[in-house]
Amino acid sequence: MLHVVKRDGRKTEFNSLKIANAIKGAADEIAYNLKESEAVKLTQKAIKKLEDLNKDEIYVEEIQNIVEQTLLENDFKILKSTYSNYRKERTKIREVKSDLMKAIEQIGVETDRDNANVGNNFSSKLLRIASESNKWHNLAMMPKHLAKAHENGDIYYHDLDSYNLTTNCLHIPTKEVLERGFNTGYGTINRPRRIESAAELSCILLQSTQNDMFGGQSHPDFDNDMGVFVEPTRQEVRKELEELGLEGTKLEEAVEKKLIKTIHQAMQGIVYNLNTMHSRAGSQVPFSSINLGIPYNKDSALVCEIFLLEYERGLGKGEQPIFPNIIFRVKEGVNREVNDPYYYLFKLAARVASKRMNPTFMNIDADFNKLYYDRGYMPATMGCRTYTMSNINGEPGTKGRGNIAPTTINLPRIGILAKGDIDKFFSLLDAKLELAKEALIHRYNVLKRLRIKDLPFVAGQGLMKGSEGLSPDDSIEPILKQGTWSIGWIGLAETLTALVGKHHGEDEYARELGFKIATHIRNYTDKLTEETKLNWSTYATPAEGLSGRFILQDKKVFGEIKGVTDKEYYTNSYHIPVGFPVSIKDKIDIEAPYHKLCNAGHISYIELDDYPSEDIIMDILNYAYKHTNISYIGINFHIRYCRDCGTYLGSGEHKCTKCGSYNIQGISRVTGYLSLDERFGAGKYAERADRKAHTDKHNTVYNNVNC
Repeated sequence: MLHVVKRDGRKTEFNSLKIANAIKGAADEIAYNLKESEAVKLTQKAIKKLEDLNKDEIYVEEIQNIVEQTLLENDFKILKSTYSNYRKERTKIREVKSDLMKAIEQIGVETDRDNANVGNNFSSKLLRIASESNKWHNLAMMPKHLAKAHENGDIYYHDLDSYNLTTNCLHIPTKEVLERGFNTGYGTINRPRRIESAAELSCILLQSTQNDMFGGQSHPDFDNDMGVFVEPTRQEVRKELEELGLEGTKLEEAVEKKLIKTIHQAMQGIVYNLNTMHSRAGSQVPFSSINLGIPYNKDSALVCEIFLLEYERGLGKGEQPIFPNIIFRVKEGVNREVNDPYYYLFKLAARVASKRMNPTFMNIDADFNKLYYDRGYMPATMGCRTYTMSNINGEPGTKGRGNIAPTTINLPRIGILAKGDIDKFFSLLDAKLELAKEALIHRYNVLKRLRIKDLPFVAGQGLMKGSEGLSPDDSIEPILKQGTWSIGWIGLAETLTALVGKHHGEDEYARELGFKIATHIRNYTDKLTEETKLNWSTYATPAEGLSGRFILQDKKVFGEIKGVTDKEYYTNSYHIPVGFPVSIKDKIDIEAPYHKLCNAGHISYIELDDYPSEDIIMDILNYAYKHTNISYIGINFHIRYCRDCGTYLGSGEHKCTKCGSYNIQGISRVTGYLSLDERFGAGKYAERADRKAHTDKHNTVYNNVNC
């Protein structure tokens, strides 16, 4: 009696049919006409070799070696080769299963930190287990060379677990959806009559949209969209007070007083809801962004002002709200200059940002923003940077549109492989751009199999541009033609160091080369737009887990290369390395040109070493927006507060100055959104530790910004 020892140590009785089936399988693989009698004879000869070994047990690999030897000795060389490949594929499948099992086991201990918004509870772990399973499924289903490119770190398919299930992110047409009403599956929600209901339903829109998508969601014109519900609320308040007998001047004063209180309650509800609605998969709150700052009238300005005040107040004990990400839009003639009608909103936004690190700021006077603004289309963005304005298949603008799917190129690896040969670098880059295109086209063909009913809210309720007039069983392909397809990169600084020995923050030639590389990528995506009639765009990838993933893979292959692979992360997109000493002015000047090139999304950070004043923030923004073509800016510093009493602490304090507690919470910005410090991935944790405050040329932090 012969026993077979499996790879995991289990023993089973020998079964000769498995040898016969493996030989037949190899023949079928290449459509080889193997006769039944031949298969039997080959099996018998293999069994005879096994009997001659005179063993009680044998390892499965030994049996496979004997089968290969038997095929070769009997002039079935072609079958031997096919059997070897068959054997390798079976081994690969087993390894995939093994890797998946190991991943699931690890997730059971603690979820990873690819996403700083994911917690460690049951729902989070269940999400990660499902996520890992579908990642392996999608890699197995795509062409092998595309799967290999992702697995070996040449390019990266973002949100691989959602590759076959849904799209990335959306700028919600908030006012339009609220005014017509919507259905989340259990009945119709009618148009709200008051600002309180509109505010509450705006959160429901974010929540319901999040359930259909894997990325972020935005209210692209929040203050104006909410502003239309202020006057109806005012009229209802007036009617209520008239019934109480008020009239004349007292009535009008009372109306405005109660109206303002009502708006405060509504805006407070939004801040509270967006930090407590753990409705996103993995027990996450929605990745929400709110664009405001350019009101069309006084009612919209009132919404903007009160929302900023409520965000400034924070949560119950004054704690830092993580969401929403707020984008305050700055425009000459509207709010940028002292004599502009809404200058007070700009000052307020800077004050709130000086405490809360939000808002971030968007320059509508950047020429690529102004182009659309002057045509009546309001630019908007998200914390994840998604920027959608141009549209080859219809009307431009943001509402109802988003980034369908991004793919990111490992740019430093190309720089290493080029070995200083610039022509070779661009040749290798072209090959990776073609691979990224092929991957996104493959994803397009996978996603177009989805039907409207597969995205029941965002598509079924008409939130997505292109879904108009479609029935539940129709393909979502018209939607895919309205969104954007993005090719991004990370690690420009390390790429330049690999190529010329210095990055763009320290050398003029490197700066010119960096801009040339980004321009090359943008020209490629523009060309694809014309060729395919899809909206291709260039992405300054907000790499979170990816920043650590790429460099670990490259370090294994190339070892530690000074200035390239000698850290735990690659630098974010086109940014100057976080540990490099550079003035605020120089950082703005160097990074500003990339904003126009990165038409899928971009941001630049100014890192400060402590809480700035509103004047400092306005000085930075005024220099940037009056002297460069930069668009989207975030002012970074490290927020720390006491979890027990809510008191905010300075950068050097580790004990609460009010209650004496050591229960201190740290908050930092990761790739656009704020996050709790303990939820950083390893790469981003190392990056935050390396961050240095940007200074002026005299090595002080804030002076001479306006030079």
